[in-house]
Amino acid sequence: MENEKLVNLAKTAMIHSYSPYSRFKVGAAALSDEGSIYTGCNIENASYGATMCAERVAIYASIAAGNKNIKKIAIVSSSDKFTYPCGMCRQVMAEFMQADGIIVLSQGEETKEYRIGDLIPNVFHFSN
Repeated sequence: MENEKLVNLAKTAMIHSYSPYSRFKVGAAALSDEGSIYTGCNIENASYGATMCAERVAIYASIAAGNKNIKKIAIVSSSDKFTYPCGMCRQVMAEFMQADGIIVLSQGEETKEYRIGDLIPNVFHFSN
């Protein structure tokens, strides 16, 4: 999957952002290992703890559709800077992406790629 296509889908998702408090719009597009794409936007709430990041919305949409393995995710925002995933999103990505899963950040015409293992090297895993 070309990064450009994934970034464009993330930009389209960003249009639907519900961000009346921060005015900070974010969009994401997640590519499952089987080739399906799921998008998400950030959704704020007056009770800030109920706010959901675009990355998790996209990943959770994939999971709800039965796809639990994300190969790549693109993240865009209304900021003039690159928008990196927050700690909670990184943890969710680490659970549903392999360590070599790719995160594509886009700002304007420039993109950067990271492996999830580089952004969260010591991931928390539940063990019994």
